[in-house]
Amino acid sequence: MTALLDAAERMGHEELRALQLERLRATLRHAYTHVGHYRAAFDRAGLHPDDCRSLADLARFPFTTKADLRDNYPFGMFAVPEEQVRRIHASSGTTGRPTVVGYTQGDLDTWADVVARSIRAAGGRPGQKVHVAYGYGLFTGGLGAHYGAERLGCTVIPASGGMTARQVQLIQDFRPEIIMVTPSYMLTLLDEFERQGVDPRATSLKVGIFGAEPWTQEMRREIEERFAIDAVDIYGLSEVMGPGVAQECVETKDGLHIWEDHFYPEVVDPFTGEVLPEGAEGELVFTSLTKEAMPVIRYRTRDLTRLLPGTARVFRRMEKVTGRSDDLVILRGVNLFPTQIEEIVLRTPAVSPHFQLRLTREGRLDALTVRAEARAGATPEERAAAAASVAAAVKDGIGVSVGVEILDPETLERSVGKFRRIVDERDRPGS
Repeated sequence: MTALLDAAERMGHEELRALQLERLRATLRHAYTHVGHYRAAFDRAGLHPDDCRSLADLARFPFTTKADLRDNYPFGMFAVPEEQVRRIHASSGTTGRPTVVGYTQGDLDTWADVVARSIRAAGGRPGQKVHVAYGYGLFTGGLGAHYGAERLGCTVIPASGGMTARQVQLIQDFRPEIIMVTPSYMLTLLDEFERQGVDPRATSLKVGIFGAEPWTQEMRREIEERFAIDAVDIYGLSEVMGPGVAQECVETKDGLHIWEDHFYPEVVDPFTGEVLPEGAEGELVFTSLTKEAMPVIRYRTRDLTRLLPGTARVFRRMEKVTGRSDDLVILRGVNLFPTQIEEIVLRTPAVSPHFQLRLTREGRLDALTVRAEARAGATPEERAAAAASVAAAVKDGIGVSVGVEILDPETLERSVGKFRRIVDERDRPGS
């Protein structure tokens, strides 16, 4: 197996940490010099890239959030002239403006390399056929998987999403060994195989590489048993690169090894932002180490996981992501994310960033109350105005009516582990 690893995968811990620090310092300088947002954020924090003398010093630098990317829409986070950008991707987002990411030719080469490494870690080999059923277009999944498979030396079947019956036919006719798709759509394909009277265990597929959404060990067992394949997890997000940031190794299936020569991970308390020790659950944060067009510094992914020592590789692992710190709420048919409320709270005078969402049931309808702490010294009139402002902004921006309570400072419970942004009281007696 060792002969299959590239040079970075064979590095020792000290060599890896030295490379990370060198690349981190270069990234901080690149971002500070060429991105106005980072220059202003570092200056506000009283920091300069040269203040990063160790990997631990990164914790002193400010976070980057999805809101920062939206505020700089479309190209304000780019660190190179537009003529050097070779591709643009974008996520749909939940509040109107998408988040836009750009890639130089060097970035595209790096991306292909890490996805190729991921497919190899999943059990794929040059010469095999890869059925890519992720969506193509502005979404990073399809093209990210496509170019990585080609970089490894595989034959790509760019099926994209949809046309399920045709996908099943293509798998039977073209006989791919590998499929890359969301786990939920793999179950849809399973249903179609059975509808057509085809035994899914008899296909050519040997490996399924599943990502773009959380999935459980129970789903892994079902897919593996019903398809007779190895099911492994791939992780990525557009803001950091796309698929290929981390990958589960087929020989262990014990979490995803992060390609730490390109992406530096931290896990922080989702409420306080404090960096947590290895093994503690919290919110995953990434800093890119080699991106040229759009470096990201301490990007808050909102994904909940923990960091663990490497097993099949020198790189550290992250547990499978099965939840987010901004879990979706569906309120009277409207999709609502806590981050949307957070954006409103953060721009409301007299209100601190500490808030919680309380879900209750009023008769047959769900109700949501935004409970936010007032800033110290806020007058009763300012609190009342803030409550009205938050309620109006939620109604206008998200399209649903909510209650708002402005609480005294230090009222809400502080995090002592996994943070509960949402308190769901709908199933309690009397709710």
